[in-house]
Amino acid sequence: MTTTAHAGSPATVAAPRRTAVRVGRGVSWFFAAFLTFDAVIHILNIAPVVDGSRRLGFDVDVMPWIGVLELALVVLYVVPRTAVLGAVLLTGYLGGAFCAQLRIEAPVFSTLLFPIYVGVALWVGLWLRDSRVRNLV
Repeated sequence: MTTTAHAGSPATVAAPRRTAVRVGRGVSWFFAAFLTFDAVIHILNIAPVVDGSRRLGFDVDVMPWIGVLELALVVLYVVPRTAVLGAVLLTGYLGGAFCAQLRIEAPVFSTLLFPIYVGVALWVGLWLRDSRVRNLV
């Protein structure tokens, strides 16, 4: 039995260039490293994190748990099999960060929109490196 590809089917989508996949991996790993750093400083509950959480109105005692959650989401994102799930969950996490900044009326382009910038970069990196995501678009 043979199958034929129809126009617009996933089988006819051109394979990405090796450069695009490499750039996607680079973008993904850069932002994964950034989010890992952010998770670690939340887990360690260092002074800037304590000050920032108080300014945002969060209980200081939950910051290590938020760091553990963020670290788990980053692990889901970097594992190829669970990358899409990780990206979806990180998008929700970053949406919460956006809402926290919105609540205190943070400066728009530097602080308020930063989680949005990170989320878009995560999805661009995933789109470049994962054919499943490209086929959905």
